Amino acid sequence: MRAGLLHPCSDTMDPCYNHTSSQKSNHTSSQVFPLQVLVGFCLFTLIVIILCGNIIVCLAVTLDRRLRSLTNCIIVSLAITDLLLGLLVLPFSALYELTKEWPFGSILCNIYTSLDVMLCTASILNLLMISLDRYFAVTTPLRYRQVVTPSRVAVGLAVIWTVSLMVSFLPIHLGWNTNGTAVQNTGPSCSKECTLAVNLVYGLVDGLLTFYIPLGIMCITYYRILKIAREQAKRINHTWGNAPVPPMVKEHKATVTLAVVLGAFVVCWFPYFTMFTYRGVWGDSRVKGTPMSIVLWLGYANSALNPILYGTLNRDFRVAYQHLLRCWRTRRPRNSHLPPLQKAQPRGRQGQGRQEGKPLKLEVRNEKGTLLTDGALKSTGAFL
Repeated sequence: MRAGLLHPCSDTMDPCYNHTSSQKSNHTSSQVFPLQVLVGFCLFTLIVIILCGNIIVCLAVTLDRRLRSLTNCIIVSLAITDLLLGLLVLPFSALYELTKEWPFGSILCNIYTSLDVMLCTASILNLLMISLDRYFAVTTPLRYRQVVTPSRVAVGLAVIWTVSLMVSFLPIHLGWNTNGTAVQNTGPSCSKECTLAVNLVYGLVDGLLTFYIPLGIMCITYYRILKIAREQAKRINHTWGNAPVPPMVKEHKATVTLAVVLGAFVVCWFPYFTMFTYRGVWGDSRVKGTPMSIVLWLGYANSALNPILYGTLNRDFRVAYQHLLRCWRTRRPRNSHLPPLQKAQPRGRQGQGRQEGKPLKLEVRNEKGTLLTDGALKSTGAFL
């Protein structure tokens, strides 16, 4: 009886209840629903691509012994990071994008935003580490194994996750990213928003550490790799004389590959971090709604492109992918490693004859004494 008397007044006494807005939302729901279905389908498809692509990368390296190298360890680290992003962050991001409400409370909201920042930062820094690895492989091919060691790769991965934690969980849960001392998303309990607050210091520091500085380093390393590839192509062309086609084809492939890798990174993340820095400088409330959603999901799309760019552009990865797909189609048990790329040469005179007929590997030294080979053009990123 008491509850019945209070019920008619409960709508007007509830500070979180807005009768006018509820009527408007009911009126527009029929118009928005088809758009929500289309957006939901696109987001679901993107999440599936991210999950499947990065799972295949991890399986390929795990099951194929030829892919177990230090370079591919970094690629697996990138795949695991993107996989965690697709599992722990993107389903909640898609739900929030479709409903425009966060139903899980402020604590889970801050954990969700912290995971989002941490995993996106780790993904970008893994891309930076891959570019440095390829840079040393091309500029110091004879000392590569002494420069890039397992211990240094482990230290690099530890640095990546340390920096990622320092720009995500630490500032968000201590309130360093807000204008004041309060922690973000800890306002009234009726608030259904879950956003990442950005002040001037956090916007500049996070933008520089996690995007602009890595972007500058990647531009320098890939430019140096491309420059060395062109120099080697010119030297090989000069040595081969009338046979300029093979090295020029390899140079073209190196140019296209590096342009695609760097271009995809810039297209996906530059709009988001430009808007992110703008929010820190000019205020959080200036950028919201659809523009922010577009640049955010464009950055997420980079996690779907990474398995393609750093997997299928590598010849050994392509072979491993094809073998995995064949095994899944035929449902046959898979061997622990793939068959070798080239058949072993038979012993005896016949094998010697074939060995003698094998083309020699061209080796040239530049003015600095660095060994330049025709095969070095292939190492312009472990992508060719």
